[in-house]
Amino acid sequence: MASKKPDNATVSDELLNGTRRDFLKQSSVLTAITLAPTGLVKAAESGLDEKIAAVFEKIPVSLTVNGVKHDVSVEPRVTLLDLLREQLHLTGTKKGCDRGQCGACTVHVDGKRVNSCLSLAVMHDGHHITTIEGLANGDELHPLQEAFIKHDGFQCGYCTPGQIMSGVACIREGHANTESNIREYMSGNICRCGAYPNIVKAIYEVSKGGQKV
Repeated sequence: MASKKPDNATVSDELLNGTRRDFLKQSSVLTAITLAPTGLVKAAESGLDEKIAAVFEKIPVSLTVNGVKHDVSVEPRVTLLDLLREQLHLTGTKKGCDRGQCGACTVHVDGKRVNSCLSLAVMHDGHHITTIEGLANGDELHPLQEAFIKHDGFQCGYCTPGQIMSGVACIREGHANTESNIREYMSGNICRCGAYPNIVKAIYEVSKGGQKV
């Protein structure tokens, strides 16, 4: 029995699906290219998917975390948060929503607060990162860490690292001169336990205390 010849609609669907697959594959490669160092981009210019995939399997990244330089290799999709937690074992930075909505993963990048779950590790080659582990000076707590203890600015404590990192940035940015300003500029950090009043008091006290933050 002769096989049925596919109609034009079937052929069009197959071509369209093939085009979609090719587009998605090439888009992934192009995204990796835009994030990669120039040397790797040149190495990938052969145009072959297999060679490009091999080149971008791991990318070297050099960054300084809490004053210590680290030379690591990461896949282009790895976030700064996962690099800190999984490869550098700095688990003080918490993974909450993983969508940049809760602030639990807040760290400082070159002095500015960043949601590390939304930031790719390969973007931070040569940058200086500070996590909650890097705030204290040995056994001497940071003034805001002490203030959180004094004012009981945490309950379950899961959001506390991100709250403190954002609080330090809030003070440094000059946004902690009033309690209303603190509430506004800390609004990106969620505390499900509802310790907001105590968090605000802790940040306000440090901002008015004249301590170096």
